[in-house]
Amino acid sequence: MTDRLYSVDQVADLLGLHVRTVRGYVRDGKLPAARIGKQYRITHDDLETFTGLPISAPPPAATGSHAETTCVVEIDDIDRATADRVSTLLTATATTRGPGGRTLRVDTGYDPDRARMKVIVLGGLADTARLLDYIEGILSS
Repeated sequence: MTDRLYSVDQVADLLGLHVRTVRGYVRDGKLPAARIGKQYRITHDDLETFTGLPISAPPPAATGSHAETTCVVEIDDIDRATADRVSTLLTATATTRGPGGRTLRVDTGYDPDRARMKVIVLGGLADTARLLDYIEGILSS
């Protein structure tokens, strides 16, 4: 028996599945997992039992640290058409993969009563900073 534990992201990469699919298997009880804090961990043996195939360990992660940020931007005095344009541009920009194959996550919301838009950005520090510069450029034009 091996002590190797995999995260949901690692299992998704190993099996070529989307992370949400793996989480669904865990929630449905199809793939046994232990919850550690807010994350699930799957043992090597449970993963092999689930797939019915031998699983080779993924290559060790690159050394070095990784930092991510969550940022909320509030834009006041913006009309619906401009908010829609900004939302479309940010969503399209965020789906482009950044360094390391990571993507930014962008969620937007518009309150017509207050003429206020909120943009929530999740991602790496450098990519988020570039997206914030992009937002500033869109709004200043």
